[in-house]
Amino acid sequence: MRLSARRPGPHGIALAVVLVVALLIRLWGIKSGLPYAFNSDENAHFVPKAIGLFGHSWEPPGRYFVNPPAFTYLLHVVFAVWFGGREGVYHAFATDPGAVFAVGRVCAAVLGTLAVWLVYLAGARFFDRRVGLLGAALMAVSFLPVFYSRLALNDVPTLAPLCLSLWGVAGVLRGGRTRDYVVAGAGLGLATATKYTGGIVIVPLLAACGAQMLAPAGRGAAVRGLLAAAACALAAFVIANPYAVIDFSAFRDGLSHQTTAADADLGKLGLSQTNGYLYYLWTLSWGMGWVALLGAIGGALALARDERRLAVVLVPAPLLFVLFMGSQTRFFGRWLLPIFPIVALLAAYFLLELAEAAGRRRPALRPALATLAALALCGQGLVYSVHGGLVNAREDTRNIVRRWMVDHIPVRAKIVVEPVAPDGWAQDVGRPSPLVSNGNRWTKYPTSRSLVDPLTGERVPPPGMIVNIEDYERTLTPALIRRYEAGGYCWVVTGSTQRGRAEAEPATVPQAVAYYDTLDREAVVAFRATPFAAGHADVPFNFDWSFDYYPLAYHRPGPVMTVYRLQGGRCAGVS
Repeated sequence: MRLSARRPGPHGIALAVVLVVALLIRLWGIKSGLPYAFNSDENAHFVPKAIGLFGHSWEPPGRYFVNPPAFTYLLHVVFAVWFGGREGVYHAFATDPGAVFAVGRVCAAVLGTLAVWLVYLAGARFFDRRVGLLGAALMAVSFLPVFYSRLALNDVPTLAPLCLSLWGVAGVLRGGRTRDYVVAGAGLGLATATKYTGGIVIVPLLAACGAQMLAPAGRGAAVRGLLAAAACALAAFVIANPYAVIDFSAFRDGLSHQTTAADADLGKLGLSQTNGYLYYLWTLSWGMGWVALLGAIGGALALARDERRLAVVLVPAPLLFVLFMGSQTRFFGRWLLPIFPIVALLAAYFLLELAEAAGRRRPALRPALATLAALALCGQGLVYSVHGGLVNAREDTRNIVRRWMVDHIPVRAKIVVEPVAPDGWAQDVGRPSPLVSNGNRWTKYPTSRSLVDPLTGERVPPPGMIVNIEDYERTLTPALIRRYEAGGYCWVVTGSTQRGRAEAEPATVPQAVAYYDTLDREAVVAFRATPFAAGHADVPFNFDWSFDYYPLAYHRPGPVMTVYRLQGGRCAGVS
């Protein structure tokens, strides 16, 4: 008997290349900032909470449900295997926390690559393999999915089960088999248990079910399929988030907090965009690309003209998502990620349709036109994702400043550090020293809430009370500098991701602007590290670009960091 191996065809080879590129570009610069996790959400949520599960029940530590726990559970299992259980994880996190965060980030990158593959499968079912491949290529290189694959957050991991559901939805629309309903429902449940907004995939699922119900003799099978999808979605959600049922009150409170936080304008100092709908369209123009944005619009219109059943399944979800998220008063680019797979497929379909139409008179040019369409669609994302890899592979400005401080600021010296770095940044984590108490290399001024000073009548923060990172600029006043000097806090470290908020809205926080002016006028700049390339102007503060380093002006990650040396009071003569 003769055995033969089936050789992969051109689409298989191209898909393999796309997946390899997707993974490599996500792993490039994945250790950015480590051993410190400078993203406040990454530092506070999934990795620490996954570690907190060791030695306790599976209920999220602190009964935390603001974000659902599926990704936390996955990290918990991965940490247990990778580090050899609880003691291994505890030791690693105490001595080399960067290694733990790196493992979490790799998990996000792998899931992001899995989502690219599932986009291909969904696109091949909805349209054909060409559209699936081009849609997957666009997802592979688009800036926002690539950047957030390098952080241990739940945004990109949500895309994997969401795209799994889309693959099932495509099967429901094209064939209506029970297993397709099961896959679509399970993906929906897992996506929602990873990030609540992943539940948007229910819209195409319901639309596909509706299309099957309208088919001849299809109502009965569609009703049974819908019930199967609902049962699988509920089961998957409960399996991945069991305490949503066991501790329903905590789950309800966390969900309510998440909803109100997205619709609260308090604390978002520096938010320059005021129209959420325009903001999210703008986000698509750089997070995926201008050609992708225009192509998705063209694809939606073309489907509405040529294949209405498919248009009804794919077009409403992005529109409804933008309408809902744009109506909130807080918005971030990464919140748009759940609709990226659908946008990618719509754009890929339209660009290939254009290439096909242009090549009808000259069939020999069709391959070249298809290649040109692919380059036009993916070019912007590829350029900025490669730039992002270069940037994130370089040393963070905060680590450059910390290294300078270790060399120039004595141990136990008193310092003031704005909330641009985690507490461990001012500690000697993993490097115990008899000269350092409790791991603190320097004594940090306690960041605190603003109260009225009874001596001066000005609002200054008394020691011992924690200030939310969003409220920090509202506590600043020039009087604080005198307090620093009187207390011997002679080194002040600022970062542009805080200062920029005040400078974006000077009329809202005039005291903060005066505080920085006083620092510039009266203190000595001992050291400064900038993320911008030589010859490029500083990029104004932006809640997206100041943290994901999208503009080509960036050379390395981090804010503009400045170390000031105060000159008055107990700081006079300090060198």
